[in-house]
Amino acid sequence: MPTQRPTGPAKLGVSLIVAGLHDPDGVTNAGDGSGRLFVTERSGAIRVIDAGGKLRTTPFVDLSSKVVAGGEQGLLGLAFHPKFETNGRLFVDYTRASDGAEVVSELTAAADHGTASAASERVLLVVADPYPNHNGGQLAFGPDGYLYIGMGDGGGGGDPLGSGQSRKTLLGKILRIDVNAPHASGKQYAIPASNPYAPGGIAPGAGLPEIWAYGLRNPWRFGFDRANGDLYIGDVGQNSWEEIDRQAAKSKGGQNYGWNAFEGTHCFASCSGVVAVPPITQYSHSLGCSVTGGYVYRGSRQPGLRGIYVFGDYCAGTIFTIPAGGTGLRSPKSVAATGLSISSFGEGEDGEVYLVDLGAGGLYRVVVAS
Repeated sequence: MPTQRPTGPAKLGVSLIVAGLHDPDGVTNAGDGSGRLFVTERSGAIRVIDAGGKLRTTPFVDLSSKVVAGGEQGLLGLAFHPKFETNGRLFVDYTRASDGAEVVSELTAAADHGTASAASERVLLVVADPYPNHNGGQLAFGPDGYLYIGMGDGGGGGDPLGSGQSRKTLLGKILRIDVNAPHASGKQYAIPASNPYAPGGIAPGAGLPEIWAYGLRNPWRFGFDRANGDLYIGDVGQNSWEEIDRQAAKSKGGQNYGWNAFEGTHCFASCSGVVAVPPITQYSHSLGCSVTGGYVYRGSRQPGLRGIYVFGDYCAGTIFTIPAGGTGLRSPKSVAATGLSISSFGEGEDGEVYLVDLGAGGLYRVVVAS
């Protein structure tokens, strides 16, 4: 008999960890055994919450002089190197104050790893962005050790630049780069040889070599399932539909997730002849207006939530769940009405799932409601 996948709790809730954050839009951990959480504030600061739940007064680093913030612009992404504990390397994504371009940079922490200096910045990638919206910005290291970067389609309604379906631009994509190997010619990073359009990929030369997946409008938060390496992508919709896409860990890249031919499973523009990977779940704008991608719960505190993908909607403040893995489209289950502006989910070192509220500036842990 096939294995029965868990359906998850009927209700979830949130437990406040700290208040007093300023426009938080991301939360992650350093993977260094410290138990700390790191919250990005849209204006450019990275704040530290100690393992005991205390918010440090002094930011880990303040990049506000480099960042243009407001709306969908700001400090948008943070990822710690898998060997941060020994090498002190971390990576950020932000919109640049001078021109709104999207910047991916490397920083180096101080010797005690308690802070980092903005002066340590080494810029890896700059992508021109003509509109202030649809910037993506998520950063995450995959199980393969490569850095994955979420890029929006460049903004404007309906993808006026044609970014989603073009493999000749970095906009509207998930990128994959190697920050450990010697730099490629003319670049501040290396290209993984197995990227789909790199020489060792499935379609060499058919697109820019940094591209891992395309057909995305605004991938607002993606994350890897720490149990098996599957990648879950929240892609913000245009007029009617929000979606979550799933890429299996065995993927060789090159997936087309449909935008702007499709919005969810629905034809948006000219979709005739476009072969796209459908989402694993979607919901209409009767339930919300801007998806916030989340994580598969792999913690130990809440056994009933294990194997459940948790995500939400920024506008409605709703938390949704679906069983992880599997194939085919399934309906999301509404499990919490938080009243919060859910700008991001994140994981602690122990697999617990957190979220931040852009509105009132709180960090919360997602819990099973009693």
